[in-house]
Amino acid sequence: MTIKVMSVFGTRPEAIKMAPVVLGLQADSRFESIVCVTAQHREMLDQVLEIFNITPDFDLNLMKHGQSLEDVTSAVLLGMEDVLKKTQPDLLLVHGDTTTCFSAALAAFYKKIPIGHVEAGLRTGNMNAPFPEEANRALTARLAHLHFAPTETAKNNLLSENIKPENVTVTGNTVIDALLIVREKVSQEKEQTWIKFFGEKLFNKIADPQRKLILITGHRRENFGQGFINLCEAIKNLACKYPDWDFVYPVHLNPNVQKPVNSILGNLDNVALIKPTDYFTFVWLMDKCDLILTDSGGVQEEGPSMGKPVLVMRDVTERPEAVTAGTVKLVGTNKEKIQQGVEETLTNPKKYNDMARAINPYGDGQSTPRILNFIETSLS
Repeated sequence: MTIKVMSVFGTRPEAIKMAPVVLGLQADSRFESIVCVTAQHREMLDQVLEIFNITPDFDLNLMKHGQSLEDVTSAVLLGMEDVLKKTQPDLLLVHGDTTTCFSAALAAFYKKIPIGHVEAGLRTGNMNAPFPEEANRALTARLAHLHFAPTETAKNNLLSENIKPENVTVTGNTVIDALLIVREKVSQEKEQTWIKFFGEKLFNKIADPQRKLILITGHRRENFGQGFINLCEAIKNLACKYPDWDFVYPVHLNPNVQKPVNSILGNLDNVALIKPTDYFTFVWLMDKCDLILTDSGGVQEEGPSMGKPVLVMRDVTERPEAVTAGTVKLVGTNKEKIQQGVEETLTNPKKYNDMARAINPYGDGQSTPRILNFIETSLS
């Protein structure tokens, strides 16, 4: 008897990390795979689906301009009601800490459908950092039956919250599975692909081994306002001080990000503000860059797998393993601290190599089979 598993996700980071699991379910005769996307992030989600050749069975298509957290929560909850009635899965898989994750889990809980939580157990201990992600993952943990923790630290977080040990397993992080799949494809891509995307002038800068390249991402709600202003001013100071360094910033579409970034960084020769990239292109950029400056969660896991030091523009992280391992350093949103962190890392070869060569604590790319085997063992 096959186990009917529905995977639900709605944002680009979720899609990247769930793609290996979906592909694994589809290829395994033990399971019947159903995919439902909420399209909490429409365009960026679709890019990932295309890269991994995944066609959803259900698409709630709920994204709308200026949507609030309340809009997303209610739309997912109501949309999932009909989908769950039609399909009646044996297990609902959600990922991480998004509003889609929590809302879909709540919908399944109301239908008494068991929930599996991929990337479970991450904690900062501060409900406002990151917001609302910390609350989403903690609330999802209270609803879930199976918990797929990426690390022992995440597992211990769950056990300390009285989650039953037999319902928790350490799998590594599926982002490493996804990264290895895409990195292989990227390595086979022709140079003309990147010239077409970036233009010849920017491509030549990125590909020049004599120039330092800093890759920047930023989108966290808690950094809106002064946090992004500080980030941009730090980058501006660095760009002016080091004209032979290049800064590439795929700018998130949110107006709270676009406005300060464009106004402060829009006219600097060695700062390239580009449209958001698909995951395929982003992996190429990670491979080419010397350092990553980010407030993202997933990049804290991906960067070390590429041998790249990662500076995190947050005061706390739910991924402390990377900080302990030395692959990641927290620099917060203080302008001077950001600037100092970038300078120290790129001008001190020993510090750079210590970060770049540290062992990535997030797994070996075999998270998917561990997840599938635990599902079978637990539900059979």
